[in-house]
Amino acid sequence: MADRSPSFDQVSRRGLIKGGVAGAAVTSVQAKAQVRGGAENTAAEPTVQRVPITLDINGQHRELTVDTRSTLLDVLRHDLELTGSKKGCDHGQCGACTVHLDGTRTLSCLTLAVQAEGKAVTTIEGLGSPDNLHPMQRAFVDNDAFQCGYCTPGQIMSGVACITEGHAGSDAEIREYMSGNLCRCAAYPNIVAAVKQARGEMEG
Repeated sequence: MADRSPSFDQVSRRGLIKGGVAGAAVTSVQAKAQVRGGAENTAAEPTVQRVPITLDINGQHRELTVDTRSTLLDVLRHDLELTGSKKGCDHGQCGACTVHLDGTRTLSCLTLAVQAEGKAVTTIEGLGSPDNLHPMQRAFVDNDAFQCGYCTPGQIMSGVACITEGHAGSDAEIREYMSGNLCRCAAYPNIVAAVKQARGEMEG
């Protein structure tokens, strides 16, 4: 009986290519599975460390347990529900998150909450009240120094610091020392006017 098994010469070029591609695909899948399995076995679980801290927020002592990686901004907004400080860029480039630490303006998105322990933290909520506005808050209203208002808390906190630091002597100086606070609505002339008005009340 004649042997009907195909010889090498009888295998078509298309069949040979299909067989090679299929074999390569199976080998690739097996290799990836082995690598993935090894990575899962060797990857260490991230360690979350939480510590108790006491923060002095707007004159009130607040006891918290926080993740050591948490920023002051996130703790203010999420743990303490003080949402006046805004998260704009989260990279220290826009100034919307500005607060005062011991009277010094600080970017809370770049400051760990644990670093603020033992320091007096002042946020926009602690600067004044609807019935008793801080001179800077009143000046912003009087001069229409905002439009959308998102950057306004940080602008006001920086404006206060600009005066207390002694950097509000001229329009040019105010613009220079307020340059870390961005206003995408471009209310800069009104912001300068507001700082000048508040300077008269704060220094008077």
